[in-house]
Amino acid sequence: MTTRTGDEIRTEVAKAYGSRVQRILAESETVPLSQGNDCCSTPSAETSCCSDTSPDEVQLTNIAKLYADADTTDLPSTVTDVAFGCGNPTAIAALEPGQVVLDLGSGGGIDCFLAAKMVGDSGKVFGVDMTPEMIALARKNAARVGATNVEFRLGEIERLPIDESSVDVIISNCVINLSPDKDQVFREAFRVLKPGGRLQVSDIVWTQPVPEEVKGDMEKWAGCIAGALLEGDYLAKIRAAGFEDVTSQAAEYPGGEGIASAAVVAVKPIGAQAGSGKTCC
Repeated sequence: MTTRTGDEIRTEVAKAYGSRVQRILAESETVPLSQGNDCCSTPSAETSCCSDTSPDEVQLTNIAKLYADADTTDLPSTVTDVAFGCGNPTAIAALEPGQVVLDLGSGGGIDCFLAAKMVGDSGKVFGVDMTPEMIALARKNAARVGATNVEFRLGEIERLPIDESSVDVIISNCVINLSPDKDQVFREAFRVLKPGGRLQVSDIVWTQPVPEEVKGDMEKWAGCIAGALLEGDYLAKIRAAGFEDVTSQAAEYPGGEGIASAAVVAVKPIGAQAGSGKTCC
């Protein structure tokens, strides 16, 4: 098995996701608002969210099913057609008006725009993504939908461009598994959350040991498989970062051979300080 450095993994993952949105980014000026959110209208097989579930592409779940309880009819197809995910984190986040929300790996912005509706004009939503093409598309999408309480920032989720203790709720949709340094991701999440703040994410986990032949496969890293952890290891890393009340609800994909989608919740203790030694830098 070829051993990859963290920087090599990030570069390959960013390249893979950047290539998925290049055409949509180029055409984004002329794309109309989505009518009914028919995700299967995406012409490119590479970006289809309606392909059969397999161990290589489990994150490309039918977006209409993931967001069945959310109103996405006012979002353009440049948002819905690049919504690669394994869950709907805004559905589990119980967001409230006035809150500050951070989306780790915000992509084209779908979860940010849904969160923006929930927190209202008195709230704020930040999206962070390491892929320049995604940030460019998300900013165009924000202008199109008139989301004035949403801001997208280019950066890595291991080194968040977000102030300490400034966020009420962190959401993320099938992204943390892509990081080669998940310990640092959770330390950064702990740093930027306010005491009492919540980490509520959807992500891919394994319910059985990851096959050795999968771990070094860059295509499977970009497919949310090779970098995913055992559910127990994932939760242990969250606790090690300082979080409490860590819970997970995981559902295996049919035929996924041990791959599951997990809804994970954790809380930063009220008395916690960002500089307690369990955080970054």
